[in-house]
Amino acid sequence: MTKAVNEEKMITLETGDGERVDFYVLEETRISGMNYLLVTDAPEDAQEGECYILKDKSKAEEEEAVYEFVEDDGELEYLYKIFTELTEDMDVDLRK
Repeated sequence: MTKAVNEEKMITLETGDGERVDFYVLEETRISGMNYLLVTDAPEDAQEGECYILKDKSKAEEEEAVYEFVEDDGELEYLYKIFTELTEDMDVDLRK
């Protein structure tokens, strides 16, 4: 998936079959040289939305970032704890 970022902290991912999907960036972090995004499918003023963690898999020479959904259970658990701490001062209630 590729992405384009705008000033409103929204990214648009393009799937392998060309479908475009918008996500709102809640938080980002860098761990062991890897960039991660916590995103949601709901705008900030929405009451509920699904959250996802994306990993930046792009290479330095690539013009556009390439993200993939984190699916490994151990990695998800570790990142969930980190993003929970990073968002504790925000009006975000993360639940598994």
